[in-house]
Amino acid sequence: MKLNGKVAAVTGAAQGIGAAIARRLYQDGARLALIDLDQAKAEAVARECSEAGREAIVVRCDVSNRASVFNAVDKIVEACGGLDIMVANAGICQVRSFLDLDESDWDRMLAVNVKGVVFSFQAAAKHMIASQRPGKLIAACSIAGHQGYAMLSHYCASKFAVRAIVQACAKELASYGIRVNAYCPGIVQTPMWEAMDAQYSQITGAQPGETLRRFARMALIKRAETPEDIVGLVSFLASDDSAAITGQSIAVDGGIVFL
Repeated sequence: MKLNGKVAAVTGAAQGIGAAIARRLYQDGARLALIDLDQAKAEAVARECSEAGREAIVVRCDVSNRASVFNAVDKIVEACGGLDIMVANAGICQVRSFLDLDESDWDRMLAVNVKGVVFSFQAAAKHMIASQRPGKLIAACSIAGHQGYAMLSHYCASKFAVRAIVQACAKELASYGIRVNAYCPGIVQTPMWEAMDAQYSQITGAQPGETLRRFARMALIKRAETPEDIVGLVSFLASDDSAAITGQSIAVDGGIVFL
């Protein structure tokens, strides 16, 4: 198993893509820490993983709060003896007309999707540097970090910001042996996309499921992705196989955006 001896933390690990990533990194041999606000759901994923014989731990955390994130990472390092991989996966989305967005919409989106990545990367990198432990920082970006979409302007802005953070951090942290990258999913069948589909229906009058299917048809594979379609790339970025890759935000979208 290619991550034997490594400690991996995943934010937003209670469901969807985050839970799938957690399961895959555990299968790859990592000692796993699941970070989420929904402790009960995260513990269910941890129990599922732990049935294979290695304990997975859960830390409750609000990624939009810097102190909460730093405290969570301190707990993980204390419990696991270090940290080698941080997957800043936690994120939110909201479908809303640009003209209707208010300050609270922008504040919440940027707090979770941008600050959550910044704080997770900062806390993890500080431990990696202090312990002279090369590591991997991996962020959830999106195809919305490469091009804008109507009704998603604040979400797209947050993901463009993630891509910039990845590039800047990669340059700043390279000398410490820390590699920084992002994965960019397309249309993934998750609770988040189901909520987005419902929001689109309220705004446009589309039938339930219609918007998701319409977006999915943009992909060359002609279907919505599953969380399991995403995890192979994250597994690769977390491993030593990607030692020469840094500063990249890689699309894993079934063929929607060409970079």
